[in-house]
Amino acid sequence: MGVLPMVRNKIDWALGAVLALMVLGASACGSSSSSSSSSGAKLPTSVGAGEGQLNLVAWEGYAQPEWVKPYEAATGCKVHAKYAGSSDEMVALMRQGGSGYDMVSASGDASLRLIRGGEVTPMNVELVPEWKNFIPQLQSPPHNTVEGKHYGISLQWGPNTLLYNTQSVKPAPTSWAEIYNGKYKGRVTVPDNPIQIADAALYLSKTQPSLGITDPYELDESQLNAAVALLKQQRPQIKKYWSLASDEIELFKNGDAVIGAAWPYQYSTLIADHAPVQQTIPSQGATGWADTWMLSSHAQHPNCAYKWVNWVSSPKVQAEQAISYGETPVNTKACSYMEKIQKGSCEVYHANAPAAYFDSIKFWKTPVKECGNGKNDCMDYSAWQQKWTEITS
Repeated sequence: MGVLPMVRNKIDWALGAVLALMVLGASACGSSSSSSSSSGAKLPTSVGAGEGQLNLVAWEGYAQPEWVKPYEAATGCKVHAKYAGSSDEMVALMRQGGSGYDMVSASGDASLRLIRGGEVTPMNVELVPEWKNFIPQLQSPPHNTVEGKHYGISLQWGPNTLLYNTQSVKPAPTSWAEIYNGKYKGRVTVPDNPIQIADAALYLSKTQPSLGITDPYELDESQLNAAVALLKQQRPQIKKYWSLASDEIELFKNGDAVIGAAWPYQYSTLIADHAPVQQTIPSQGATGWADTWMLSSHAQHPNCAYKWVNWVSSPKVQAEQAISYGETPVNTKACSYMEKIQKGSCEVYHANAPAAYFDSIKFWKTPVKECGNGKNDCMDYSAWQQKWTEITS
């Protein structure tokens, strides 16, 4: 996916009036007049005054001052964000019940773990007016909606891309093979994340069809072993397995890495710093993420949390985050704001793309034993974690 350079325009951040229209302030969360959820908790029927603070576990770049400061000014809720380097870290942080985190921006490989573990609680989408304007696929997706209960509100989505230095990597790569074949030995970087196994599985599904891989997250033992073998073969090519996006950015800035698996955020940041980089979705396709703001079962600041969700769901803030990060908004009304900030960005980020584009990305999901073919011989996430440790040790 080609992405326009990120332009940090100084636009009008005065969004207090927008929030006032979106958020109901009559009474506090946890009103006695509420409906029951499957977890036994009560869904709030209104959003009250903020508690003055909001503690987030987020992906790096999800709590930028461009939209955090106006939110704080409008609501009185002071944001404290802890950036996590992986979904595993997010799950670990949220499982520390007394840690004080209110919300987490979980991807699909973490959300079901948080739901099943009881770390997050259902949310009332009726208190999020913009929810009705989300693309249909992300109103009630299976990674955050279970038995009709919404364990969070979708945020943004996008593909995992192949990032490369245009001066060092020639010709321009068209295949994921370039991070496996040894051509750039010692100058390759990929995420330090067990879900990276799915990227190898996707590549093998196209290059070795005899393996019978139809879903990169539903692998039997032999298919998982094939993906692991490829990643162990890749190990000598790796300069570093990155945890934070900023780690990979520094690798590319310093010339220590010239090619690797990345998120659009790294590309946007590097382009803003005039680095000679480009990104692409190779011929084999790509995995991707669809992120959800989920409310902790132990949230101490639920009103601020609902106010935050409403803020980041509004078309204008959706547009701001999409262009800053290089991802696609869930709110279908964000396009017009994107065009005001950066002309042509709506099309570049596929915000107006047909459903087929969304359906073409293999979105992260937690591997479980139950395979999509009705069998129960797939390897679950604990097996993936064990294999990843073997690969990276």
